Amino acid sequence: MKLSTQILLAFTLIILLSVADSYTNYMMSKKVQLNSHFLARSEEIIRNSNKTHKAIIGMQSAFRGYLLTDDKVFLDSYFEGLKNVPNLFQVQKKRIGDHNTQRTILDSIEMLHNDWLKYSEQLIESRKKDANSLQTILIKHVGKKINDDISKKFTKFDRIEYKRRKHHSVMLLTSLNYTRTFSLIFLTLTIIVGVISTFYIMRITTKRISSMVRLAENISKGKFTSIEDTRNDELTALASSLNIMSSKLDKNIRELKNRNAELNKFAYVVSHDLKAPIRGIHNVITWIEEDLDNQLSPELKRYLNIIPQKTKRMEALINGLLDYARLNINVPPELINTNTLVKEIADSIVPRNFTLEISDLPELFTERIKLEQVFANLISNAVKYTPQENGIIQISCRKFYKHYEFSVKDNGIGIAGEYHKKIFEIFQTLREQNEQESTGVGLAIVKKIIDDKQEDIIVISKVGAGAEFIFTWRNS
Repeated sequence: MKLSTQILLAFTLIILLSVADSYTNYMMSKKVQLNSHFLARSEEIIRNSNKTHKAIIGMQSAFRGYLLTDDKVFLDSYFEGLKNVPNLFQVQKKRIGDHNTQRTILDSIEMLHNDWLKYSEQLIESRKKDANSLQTILIKHVGKKINDDISKKFTKFDRIEYKRRKHHSVMLLTSLNYTRTFSLIFLTLTIIVGVISTFYIMRITTKRISSMVRLAENISKGKFTSIEDTRNDELTALASSLNIMSSKLDKNIRELKNRNAELNKFAYVVSHDLKAPIRGIHNVITWIEEDLDNQLSPELKRYLNIIPQKTKRMEALINGLLDYARLNINVPPELINTNTLVKEIADSIVPRNFTLEISDLPELFTERIKLEQVFANLISNAVKYTPQENGIIQISCRKFYKHYEFSVKDNGIGIAGEYHKKIFEIFQTLREQNEQESTGVGLAIVKKIIDDKQEDIIVISKVGAGAEFIFTWRNS
């Protein structure tokens, strides 16, 4: 399965859990809303029931006061009730709706109240006309019976409402608890799925990327290994590309080594073949000078003296080319005391009348022959271009975080700015071509070694102010 598909599945699962959580919360919130709405409506129903019952009781009390005192002031509350109670019944009917037990009870209360109203109107009329007929009606206790029935009906109505109210209160609390529980469950599942999927993808991705990084590091160090990746995803394609690159580089490096070996053999053969005629020319000139010394004119002797100089320069050029060709040879690194190495080189190159100053140089784990060639050519270059009388050569080093910076400084003739880059090209020299000491190969060898090591070298110099060569070097 592709890595992108795995990530998509993980995110899809998390999104589905979030959607399920949102849907559950929505449904629970609807139940909470319905139960809350019912409780609010129930509060209004109970309040209206108490208000209606209170209004009916007020009418009854006013009616009894009128019967006892014959004072019509008591009937004010009675007549006010006649206006308000029907409205209260209508409001209550709208709140409780149709087709339920409470509606039946409310209808029976309204009927009983209407019966009581008829009864009360009859008593009022009797009170106005004949006290005896009033007494006869009262003895039957019709009004008391109606009032008792109304009270019982209201009690039953309220009991049913309180029961429903209690049920919906429990439902409301249950819905709230369920909402919290489901939210916690889905949140926990989302976190678990997110953490597990993230950890899983990071683990397999990091592990495989680390193996690819190690492969790339091995390739950079010349170890052309390969890695196994059986997963069929995007990283597998990258691993396959790295394996192919490693294989091709390994093949190319082997071919290059074979060609370099052939070129080295060719260089040795060519140098031997080139040196043979040079030695022959030198021998012929020597024989001519020995056999015909008395017969040679001064001008001819001067020409014959130039020929050995040219042949020696040619031999020096051939030796320089051989040294340049040997730079392709790799030797294992070793621990080197740079102080000891530089002193040994200086003893064989620097004249005794020079002042040589060597600061404390570090120990390095590196290829000895290449570092030796760099110092030998730089010190040799300093000797060649420094006057013998007051010659000073200073060799120092500075340590940085990841590398060392070496300096070889002299007080020689210096180098003009336009030649600072040109001197590192092969066969480029500041001396005359007939001077055998300089072949123009030494600094080219230094530059090639520095470039192969991926280091840097610069020259700081002015004409007549000496020269300082600064190069960097790292441990292998």
